[in-house]
Amino acid sequence: MNEPDLRDFQAFAAVARSGNFRRAAREQGLAVSSLSQRLKELEQRLGVRLLNRTTRSVGLTQAGEVLLARLEPALAEIAAAIDQVRGLQQVAAGRLRINAPPPAVDLVLAPMVAPFLSAHPRIELEIVADSGFVDIVQGGFDAGVRYGEHLAQDMIAVPLGEAQRYAIVASPQYVAQHGRPIHPRDLLRHACIRTRFSSGAMLDWEFEKDGQVVMIAPPARLIAVQLGLALRAACDGLGYWATFEGHVREDVAAGRLVSVLEDWCPPFPGPYLYYPSRRHPPPALAAFVAFVGEWRRRAGTAVTL
Repeated sequence: MNEPDLRDFQAFAAVARSGNFRRAAREQGLAVSSLSQRLKELEQRLGVRLLNRTTRSVGLTQAGEVLLARLEPALAEIAAAIDQVRGLQQVAAGRLRINAPPPAVDLVLAPMVAPFLSAHPRIELEIVADSGFVDIVQGGFDAGVRYGEHLAQDMIAVPLGEAQRYAIVASPQYVAQHGRPIHPRDLLRHACIRTRFSSGAMLDWEFEKDGQVVMIAPPARLIAVQLGLALRAACDGLGYWATFEGHVREDVAAGRLVSVLEDWCPPFPGPYLYYPSRRHPPPALAAFVAFVGEWRRRAGTAVTL
């Protein structure tokens, strides 16, 4: 009987880590049926059961636990060796997958895409916008983008952009008819446009001034998921909308929207690019990290890790 090859062990480790055939198959680029057959054949070659399968879950047998404990360091070393060899190429190549929340995609990543791909024509870039919290390793991503308070401690984090801030805006017609709020709690008497995230959460609006933090849940005249819908509704006079300042800067400058409560909307640190700590990151990711550093230096923003 043929001996197992490296792909068999990689497939086993992927299922063991995720506890889910579908996620592991996506990570390995296989059909679920193909992955299942590969693991059955691995068990037959070794003459021992590695996984306990039910309709709802996948668990390791004792033999599976022993194999995984010895495999993971070996697979990590193999991956590091491959990355190091690939890193010797003068031209970075391959696929780079990044998961990021929509505001970071629109306001921070989007301006970088064309210059980065122009500098690295052999890289295939995929950016997935997702407002939920994603395990980038299980999701098959090379890196993710999040704000500082949501970063895992075991990740390498690189600042992506300058400070950002929220803005509370409404159309000039709405402000003229219904008045301008002086304090955040004044918004409780106004019609508001709120956002629901893909997780189903609808976050309170947070304000801060002179060390005082105010959280409110204003009445929602409209609940929107799409940015374009919320922006159009605000411009059409439906009510006050809380969003990233970068989304409405041009509309405010053109007079289509009015910004209020600016003294209650202090700046906060921009998003971070984060990725698993590895001795040799994949060449495409290493190229993007280097590009981000140069991009920020050109923008005149100091990079602090």
